[in-house]
Amino acid sequence: MEKSNISKLIPVMLAFFAMGFVDMVGVSTNYIKADFELSDKTANLLPSIVFFWFLIFSVPTGMLMNRIGRRKTVVISLAVTALSLLLPIFNYSYSFMLVSFCLLGIGNTLMQVSINPLLSNIVKGDKLASSLTFGQFVKAIASFIAPIVASRLAVHFGDWKLLYPLFMSISVLATFILGFTKIKEDDTKGKKSSSFIQCFTLLGDKMILLSFLGIVCHVGIDVGINVTAPKILIERFGLTTDAAVIATSVYFLFRTVGSFSGAFILARFSAKKFFAISVIAMVIATIGLFVSYNLAIIYVLIALIGFGNSNIFPIILSKAMLYMPNKKNEVSGLMIMGLFGGTIFPFFMGLASDAMHSQIGALIVLTAGIAYLIFLSLKMKKDEN
Repeated sequence: MEKSNISKLIPVMLAFFAMGFVDMVGVSTNYIKADFELSDKTANLLPSIVFFWFLIFSVPTGMLMNRIGRRKTVVISLAVTALSLLLPIFNYSYSFMLVSFCLLGIGNTLMQVSINPLLSNIVKGDKLASSLTFGQFVKAIASFIAPIVASRLAVHFGDWKLLYPLFMSISVLATFILGFTKIKEDDTKGKKSSSFIQCFTLLGDKMILLSFLGIVCHVGIDVGINVTAPKILIERFGLTTDAAVIATSVYFLFRTVGSFSGAFILARFSAKKFFAISVIAMVIATIGLFVSYNLAIIYVLIALIGFGNSNIFPIILSKAMLYMPNKKNEVSGLMIMGLFGGTIFPFFMGLASDAMHSQIGALIVLTAGIAYLIFLSLKMKKDEN
């Protein structure tokens, strides 16, 4: 890669890191549940609120990019993210946390829609999938360290919320650096914006629709296990919240490992075969979570889901964007709208776990998402043949 491209890639990757702040919703939810004595159903509304905005703002963000460009859209998203992290510093109450989570979801929607097409202005062709995967690796680093940092802050300083000013300063830094970085994007800025109807019409294409539903399930699994893994440890082993949230770090550690290794694997081997292997790993792990009551084994199973789910998103997204290269902004908006799965899955997982008085209910809902990915994997294999 040319040196000029590397200099542009660094601020984009810093933005990917800031994108990972949305995954602090898992560890935050568990602490907020304990602090305000919430039920599973009420606590799970918090991640639902974050990911609800992907349904509302994804397609408009794709249209916005056509007007102001991808880089400026990412810069705006970083500024909104910084604002969301600022609120809990001044007032830690349930109502303020709801507003903070809403802004975090809006900022992350803007970022997720715009940053992937922006990366396609720097990295071209068949290297895009591996580059998107590397971006997810950088994002996963933030996701991985959030529970660890929150836990350490709670133990050593008695306040897990110190995580917020730390992440906010990184968001502000990313805003300024990317704001002064020039990236050529002649294929997007000033382009005639597609209408809502034209964007949603793309879902009439079978491949785009299947990809969209794949994103819904991927994110549902991601957010679902993020929120549920600590609850499983609390339920089965009586761990404290500070100890149980390490399960989230285990998940994101192996998502990080999976993203890092996937960046190299996808540069050399078939994305469709790697997709199938990833889904098989999640199937094995989920079955194990239903029956295992051994702490060490459960950590291994959570790690396996993290590794398996690490490359699902970039494979689906790159396939969809390359399928319609002249509609990257619109396709990206639709695919990121699929992150609404992060609202659907936790909500129904909370209902199921409350109804059954057990996290088995949450795992049943999670299994539905994995079942669809099995179908999608078989569909990809059929298309390849």
